[in-house]
Amino acid sequence: MSFTNPVIPGFNPDPSIIRVDKDFFLVTSSFEYLPGAPIYHSRDLIQWKLIGHALTRPSQLQIHTPEPGGGVWATTIRYHRGVFYITAASFQRYRPQQDDRVWPQGFYVQTTNIWDDSTWSDPVYFDQVGFDQDLFWDDDGTVYLSSTYRKLEPTAGVKLKDFAIHICTIDIATGHSTSEPILIRESSSGVAEGSHIYKRGRYYYLFTAEGGTESGHCEWVSRSEVGPLGPWELAPHNPLWRNGVKDEVQNTGHLDLVEDTDGNWWAVLLAVRPVRKGDQWEESVFGWFCHETHVWDGSLLTIIVGRETFLVHVEWENDWPVINGGKKIALRSTGPGLYQHEIPVSWRDEFSGSQLQLDTPLTIDYSLTERPGHLRLYGGPYTLSVPASPTMFLRKQSHRFCTWETKLLFHPTSEHAEAGTVVWWNYFTHSSLGIRKRGDDRIIRFKPSEGDMVERVLETTGDIVLVIECGNEYQFGYQDPSSSETIWIGSVANHVATKAPPVGAPFTGMIFMEISESRQ
Repeated sequence: MSFTNPVIPGFNPDPSIIRVDKDFFLVTSSFEYLPGAPIYHSRDLIQWKLIGHALTRPSQLQIHTPEPGGGVWATTIRYHRGVFYITAASFQRYRPQQDDRVWPQGFYVQTTNIWDDSTWSDPVYFDQVGFDQDLFWDDDGTVYLSSTYRKLEPTAGVKLKDFAIHICTIDIATGHSTSEPILIRESSSGVAEGSHIYKRGRYYYLFTAEGGTESGHCEWVSRSEVGPLGPWELAPHNPLWRNGVKDEVQNTGHLDLVEDTDGNWWAVLLAVRPVRKGDQWEESVFGWFCHETHVWDGSLLTIIVGRETFLVHVEWENDWPVINGGKKIALRSTGPGLYQHEIPVSWRDEFSGSQLQLDTPLTIDYSLTERPGHLRLYGGPYTLSVPASPTMFLRKQSHRFCTWETKLLFHPTSEHAEAGTVVWWNYFTHSSLGIRKRGDDRIIRFKPSEGDMVERVLETTGDIVLVIECGNEYQFGYQDPSSSETIWIGSVANHVATKAPPVGAPFTGMIFMEISESRQ
């Protein structure tokens, strides 16, 4: 049966998956956003529902004034003897422009009740620094931690990142290492990361994402009959597939495996969906950028890409995994027992509940009860252009062509206050449409990430519907609720809306945001 990828659209990179009885659980990276480590649930691998987050309180994670690309990287989820474990690492600073990377100490959190966010433990930190942590329990109970960091001895004669896979045994109760770490996989590309170890039959398997998460991204596998420390034998068909810069799906890799109740094997992985426009690719608004120049029929291409969660079938031949039949990853895939499912194209929140998945670690700056059926945001002291968090409500953009509408009531009493809606890439790059005060007038102001501001006086004193149309560009407009006519006020091209920051890296995707600012 065929099905459509991605199975979890929008900014959802680095997927990791497990099955417990009939339930599948999957986590993805959250980077600088809190709550962290989103957890999805499914019974059929096709329909996924966000059920919570593992990192929800300051005692678990402190992220203040993060730069783009900081925060929680590459969570891995595992289950052992009734306990769920999620490993992660949190970067406070990641500046590839200057090769300035401060390697974090990884950690895990655990729970016996994955359905209740409050039950996740405080972190247990590992001795080893690095990222892309993975836990593996061997049959004798030994626990192995694999992670990625730079080799101690740089590769001679060539400039490489030298990111490699290292492994050691640990005491799972304390996180302390019980053996010296050893290097078990390096890549001629200079990047081996995203390690996952499994045991199937008599073999141990080591999967690694190689080439970097840009256009050279791919997946390799090795196996060992001895154990997680090796020696490791490379598969004869590495890389397991190869998507290139001319394909409809690109930057594929960072794979994790799961077996269903019928004995079928599946892999989840990250991939991006660039859009072909004429003789060039258009950037994806769903995640990470890659400024690389490629040659396509004589034309130079600059690709800015995003990362989402894809699903493919896995078969085994001669005790080697064959991913997606050895074919390239595509937007349509096939596998036993699955079905075609169209992801809902509309989403609406009437704010009728008493809670949201919000994270306000310092002050409570919202209310869902003061005006039932509405979200009330209290203006905070921070603006959109500083790394500290302003008062905001966020939702990931999950479709390239979509409309974002917000009904807003705001009567500012200060010319330094604003409430409105935002297309948010990071605090360097964002475009806003908001209500402000100018003299005795209530005005609407469009402020693009590049270009001139536009202001117009509002004739109505009531609610305003703010509108953002998304597609080949972001168009900003507004409506009087009594009229269906949209008054368009400005637009921002996608390549402008996804401009790379001067420091850090936009590993996240495009976010729609409601904001409230009140500078005193």
